[in-house]
Amino acid sequence: MDKNTLIILKTDLNAQLKLIQSISQKLNERANGLNSDDIIRLESVAYQIHNLYNATEDLLKIVATYFENNITEMTKWHSALLQRMAQDIVGIRPGLLSQETFLLLNSLRGFRHFFRHAYGTPIEYEQLKINLDKARNLLPNLEKDIANFIETISNLD
Repeated sequence: MDKNTLIILKTDLNAQLKLIQSISQKLNERANGLNSDDIIRLESVAYQIHNLYNATEDLLKIVATYFENNITEMTKWHSALLQRMAQDIVGIRPGLLSQETFLLLNSLRGFRHFFRHAYGTPIEYEQLKINLDKARNLLPNLEKDIANFIETISNLD
C-alpha cells in the first residue's frame, strides 16, 4: 500500500471510529437507569445496539474496500464479512479483528438481525442486558484492534 493510500485509509478508519464512539456514548446514556418496565428505554437501547453494530460493520466494509472487497456469498454476506476481517490474508492484509472482538460482533450481529426482523415482538429485558454488556465491551476491543491493524499495515513494505 502506498503512503497516500495508507493516509486516506487511516483517515477513513478514524472517522468511522469517531462515529462508533459517539454511538457508544449515546448507548451508555440511554442505558443509564435501564429497567424492565421502561419499554421506551428498552427500545431505545436496542436501537443504539443496532446502530453500533451497523456502524462497526461499515468500518469493516471500509477495510474490505481498500484491500479485497470481493465477498460473493450474498446469503451469508454479513457473517462472511466478519469472518474475513478476523483472518490474515497472506500477501494482502493482516486480520483486523481479534477473536474476542469477532465473537462479540458475531453475537451482536444476531441481535441486530432480531431487532430488524422481529416486528411487534417485545424486547426481552434479560436478553437486552446480555447484548448491552457485549456492546459495552465492543468499543475498547475495537479500538485496540484498529490500533494494532494500523500499526501492522504501517510497517508493511
